Amino acid sequence: MSRLRLGLRLLPVLAALLLGALFALGVALATTLSRRPCLGVRQRLTRRFFRVLAAALRLRLEVRGAPAAGTHLWLANHVSWLDIIGIGSLQPLSFLSKAEVASWPFAGWLTRQAGTLFIQRGAERGEALGDALTARLTQGFSLVLFPEGTTTDGSQLKTFHGRLLSPAIATGTPLQPVALSYWRDGLPDREAAFIGDDDLVSHLRRLLERGGTTLRLELLPPLPSGGQPRQVLAGQCQAAIAACLGIQPVSRAAARSAAAKACSCG
Repeated sequence: MSRLRLGLRLLPVLAALLLGALFALGVALATTLSRRPCLGVRQRLTRRFFRVLAAALRLRLEVRGAPAAGTHLWLANHVSWLDIIGIGSLQPLSFLSKAEVASWPFAGWLTRQAGTLFIQRGAERGEALGDALTARLTQGFSLVLFPEGTTTDGSQLKTFHGRLLSPAIATGTPLQPVALSYWRDGLPDREAAFIGDDDLVSHLRRLLERGGTTLRLELLPPLPSGGQPRQVLAGQCQAAIAACLGIQPVSRAAARSAAAKACSCG
């Protein structure tokens, strides 16, 4: 693709990011003046921003099912950074992200203004995050997390970790499983995955050169969170998503076995 054509496709993305920056500045100003977190405003503006950004990126959304009414903790498999844009376009939501994102130039500031909660290591920090999750759910704000803790190419499903499900259990918040898959010309689009040594700039360029991709979001029946251990709930969500995608989930035992074999080969 010529540099001119690539530049023309990049312009809407830059315009969308500028709009996001204006939204973030507005939220920061409203928060300062009202001395309140303004979480509802953050979620609504973030949804509008994601819709504009999805169009700019030529990220076509194919939604199957409808979000259930009320507050839910959304759990989805993780393939790409595009997952966040796609899910965030559906309804007002907040996300959990790894702590490193908070320090990224511009993107970190945008995610903080959007009301993102960051996962940090350490028992005390983990307890603080749990308290923050419980507070958000109690206030009626739905949240999204990716319980695999990493991305895959979409052909497999790694173990769903249940350590962040305790707030949903404590508040009686139902779980909303979401199965994500990328498609192009009727076939799975593995190039949409953001894995390995991929960097954001290269991935974005590849996406624009290929004319975007289609993200299929399948909203599965919600699962009640009460009366079950958190790892059992995580396993139920994993099984539901795996069945929807037609793939075999990787169990903890299989993951440990694969890791042991890799170490022995090294």
